[in-house]
Amino acid sequence: FHSACVRILRRDAERIGFPKSFTIYDSDDQQRVIKQIYKELMIDDKFLPVKSAISQISGYKDKLLSAKDVAAEAPRDTKAALISKIYTAYSNRLRTAGAMDFDDLIVNMVKLLKTNKETREYYQNRFKYIMVDEYQDTNHAQYVLTALLAAGHENICVVGDDDQSIYRFRGATIENILS
Repeated sequence: FHSACVRILRRDAERIGFPKSFTIYDSDDQQRVIKQIYKELMIDDKFLPVKSAISQISGYKDKLLSAKDVAAEAPRDTKAALISKIYTAYSNRLRTAGAMDFDDLIVNMVKLLKTNKETREYYQNRFKYIMVDEYQDTNHAQYVLTALLAAGHENICVVGDDDQSIYRFRGATIENILS
């Protein structure tokens, strides 16, 4: 998923406001940026560990919820309110830097296909047949991406085994293969 998204976004990222030469942030880059945000917002890592915030933001992205979507919801508690602020600041930093993290590769690809008819039709025609292996390990965003690409010709084959799902902690859901 990620390498295919990088290739397509390198060609068409400008259509969603990113440079074609966008930078890809790895987990170390993510932690560095989040730690800077923690300092600026005076958040104690003991109250809300950096890894927990990153995990929560990743979960939102897996559900295709933007920072604006999350900010529009009433927070459940203090931690949820903080994560919303962190997510907003993090998204702004990435955009300003012309960067995406690994979750953004999928999210921004979905955004590109949903918002740009010309691009969506081009890739739907280019990929007349789609086959995805290990489909039990896909998350919601990957499911939506696959559905968007396959919508043109409706020639899709997915292979997976719910007994071998190993990425539930990353948002993988067997319901994708059942759908």
